[in-house]
Amino acid sequence: MNSIYSFLLFLFILPVAYGGLKDGFYATSCPRAEFIIREVVKNRLDSDPSITAALLRMQFHDCFVRGCDASLLIEPSQKEKEPEKLAPPNKTVRGYELMNEAKEKLEKECNSTVSCADIIAVATRDAVELAGGPRYEIPTGRRDGLESKASQVNLPSPTLPIPQAVELFKDKGFSAREMVTLLGGHTVGIAHCSNVNTDRMHPGLSFWLTTTCASDPDKTVKLDQGTPEAVDNEFYTQISLGRGVLKLDQDLPFHGLTSGAVSEYRANLEVFRADFAKAMIKLGTVGVLVDGEGEIRNQCWAFNN
Repeated sequence: MNSIYSFLLFLFILPVAYGGLKDGFYATSCPRAEFIIREVVKNRLDSDPSITAALLRMQFHDCFVRGCDASLLIEPSQKEKEPEKLAPPNKTVRGYELMNEAKEKLEKECNSTVSCADIIAVATRDAVELAGGPRYEIPTGRRDGLESKASQVNLPSPTLPIPQAVELFKDKGFSAREMVTLLGGHTVGIAHCSNVNTDRMHPGLSFWLTTTCASDPDKTVKLDQGTPEAVDNEFYTQISLGRGVLKLDQDLPFHGLTSGAVSEYRANLEVFRADFAKAMIKLGTVGVLVDGEGEIRNQCWAFNN
């Protein structure tokens, strides 16, 4: 059985081209691009294991607004006073300095060639693999967006009922199963105490979190109570045992639209790894700009002049 799932995983992560994106896009123009990004990620991960969760969240928050165009990275400026990063759901997004470091190194290697949107996608892929998750080939060739507005940010809330969450994901082209797959990124995530929900929570965990969070709602807690620094399927076991932290996570095992996928992922790590690889590749294709669209930013935090 394991050999079958290993074959499926191999099949699912073969290089794929998606409408203007392709595997090895920088093979000629910047051959060391992905190596440079990986080294930056690895160095950061060695000192900060939480960067995997931060990058997963960054990619999701970027791609689910205007598409995967690095619009989330833009700092306030005269041109854009209220960019996406100032929207309430984005105020706790981390990892911007890693993007800037990678971009600076890439500009020295091959000026005005590698987009910030591609840096996000490749860096997240590498962080997932280095944290024990699947290795998948990510097609590249994205270009950076020319607009970033906080008013356009509409991300799934952790308090959403399952049907509404499924509809939001459906609007971006994802099935209910793929929603469950992508939420598996919470295997390495954290939440602020202010977002903790105890409705379906195991009494022991509820008591501990209530005590822990009582003094400071800005404290953070792990979303996966089992293996919080590894990209694996333990998250699904934890939420099935009443050890989820967010309402949306807690409801997944108990709703007809999502319970089947939770049970399957809980039972089989290889199925989750294969599906997570596919879902992350698909996430990276949402609303991409290619060819002559957008621009290649000189700095990730600012539009070109």
